[in-house]
Amino acid sequence: MTFWCETALLPSGLASRVLLTVVDGRFTAVEPDADPGAATVLRGLVVPGLANCHSHAFHRALRGRTQTERGTFWTWREQMYAVAAALTPDTYYDLAKAVYGEMLLAGITAVGEFHYLHHAPGGRRYDDPNAMGAALIAAARDAGLRIALLDTCYVAGGIDQPLSDVQQRFSDGDATAWASRVAGLSGGDDVVIGAAAHSIRGVPQDQLGAVASAFPDVPLHIHLSEQVAENEASLAAYGRTPTQVLDEAGFLSGRTSAVHATHLTPVDVGLLGSSATYSCFCPTTERDLADGIGPSVQLRDAGSLLTLGSDSHAIIDLFEEMRAVELDERLATQERGHWSAPELLKAATTDGHRSIGFQDAGAIQVGSRADLVAIRLNTVRTAGTAGPPGAASGAVEAAVFAATAADVSDVVVSGNHLVANSKHIRMDVAAELSSSIAAVTR
Repeated sequence: MTFWCETALLPSGLASRVLLTVVDGRFTAVEPDADPGAATVLRGLVVPGLANCHSHAFHRALRGRTQTERGTFWTWREQMYAVAAALTPDTYYDLAKAVYGEMLLAGITAVGEFHYLHHAPGGRRYDDPNAMGAALIAAARDAGLRIALLDTCYVAGGIDQPLSDVQQRFSDGDATAWASRVAGLSGGDDVVIGAAAHSIRGVPQDQLGAVASAFPDVPLHIHLSEQVAENEASLAAYGRTPTQVLDEAGFLSGRTSAVHATHLTPVDVGLLGSSATYSCFCPTTERDLADGIGPSVQLRDAGSLLTLGSDSHAIIDLFEEMRAVELDERLATQERGHWSAPELLKAATTDGHRSIGFQDAGAIQVGSRADLVAIRLNTVRTAGTAGPPGAASGAVEAAVFAATAADVSDVVVSGNHLVANSKHIRMDVAAELSSSIAAVTR
């Protein structure tokens, strides 16, 4: 199988007329300045597949509903819980498949699904205790992208607070029982089984270490300091910031991703950087929920690599997530030019894939997974932003700072051409979104 790219972003930079050979889902040859021959032609700018490192698939059902009210993260959460209460393994499969189809149309080839909706209402166990996780894995496979199922430990309703009725669905009782259930999940070449603690609110301090050590060779994620209230509760209960609590529990490391990392002290930034913990920013959700603007530049300079997620799926568009990191920093500092387009694209590709356990994805090079995203450079958003074919000056900047998910024309996952001419070849994504969301929001 061969693909010919008008312009492609290789590890060495932009190249023209690139012929790519794919065998068994991986690149076996990358040849610039080549003729297309019988290859499938991909126009515009071709970049590696994007990694959505933080997703709650069922939150997609909230789009257009939670924007009708005033309030805070905490009032939004009550509407989110109402959707969680309505889901079954079957309806979760339908919804997640449609959401993952939307991601694929946006150029996302792998997703980190932060999964805590484990059980039936009231905490009753399904016959298969991993029925909900299995539904997510099946949904990703049927939609056509890879998934890191970040199975999440969630055993408390807050620091020293019991679980609410809806939260009973999230809990295994304690970290030991959680780990026992997760051990029953199996991955594969297209599936990583990862681990997560919901937050220091959802997992008590004395159980965080057990979560971190349960599966020492897999990605480890956690929500961190998304809200000022979390920091205040942590200081009151433990005399430590949430980041300090995680550090003392042995939770921070090069396989860990701190999601949001919004309200940090300089000490927190130093701990995340020195441990090489990833910082996963989700700017469209952080804006939607009025969370705040995280210290992306300070984290980067301290040694924490940036990754990106669409989280609650207020929109699913990693181009918007990329540029929002830079644009939010401009608002916070009243200065421009903190993050370059190549740096942001690296966060959305190479670093993102690594943070969710796909070490061999995110680059167009021999041996890597053959993931490709073609971005039109002739739409009303991108026309005139890059040079002529063959020159392509400004193409990466156009993709990051002007393009949207609607400008993605083609997507290839492990050599499989699943989006062509902006249409998913397996499913009618819009129709499946409409029907699956209606089923859980009636």
